Amino acid sequence: MWKTFLIGAVLAGGLPLLTGCATKDFVRKTTEARMVPAEQRLEAMERGLQVADEATRSANDAITQNKAAIAETKTAIAENKEAIAETRTRADKAMGRADEVDTRLTRLWTTRNERNQVDTMNVHFGFDRTDLDDKAQTALANLVKELKENPRLGVELQGYADPVGPGPYNVQLSNRRVEAVRRYLVGQGIELPRIHSIGLGPIVGGGTNADKRRVTLRVMTDKD
Repeated sequence: MWKTFLIGAVLAGGLPLLTGCATKDFVRKTTEARMVPAEQRLEAMERGLQVADEATRSANDAITQNKAAIAETKTAIAENKEAIAETRTRADKAMGRADEVDTRLTRLWTTRNERNQVDTMNVHFGFDRTDLDDKAQTALANLVKELKENPRLGVELQGYADPVGPGPYNVQLSNRRVEAVRRYLVGQGIELPRIHSIGLGPIVGGGTNADKRRVTLRVMTDKD
């Protein structure tokens, strides 16, 4: 009988222990079962955040590149506007020079019968040169003396070039040679209204190229 009682007591005392162990395992398993999905969700959220961060950085890089491209385009537009304005200015100047040449030609043509030619001389230049050498300055000094002694005299300057090179350049070259002679005469005291000048460009035809690189000075006087 005592043995039966003791066995019953042991069994009765051990049941809470067994029940306690079972409860802990259940709690642990239940907690783990709940934590694993939560951890997985957190990991998924972290990966999503990383993807979002990468997308944001890519978008920011694209925005920066677009801003740089826009800035470069604005700069190119500004440069093109400046180039167009400069080209228009050069064109306007060229048109002005052309109008000036036309005016000089018209003046020379309309006054051709109002004056008498009393003398002619040529001043020669080197190839592609517009400076006056000693020989040219000596000849012009004699002309200056003659002009100062006779106020009724005037001078017409006609500039030429050889046909070597582009035509428009040679026209400019002939004008620069005329301008060199005109500046010399004015610098020596000859009044500007007494000087009529024009560049006629290249001479095509007979004669050597050296003879064509010249300014022809026609000394004129008013008709009585």
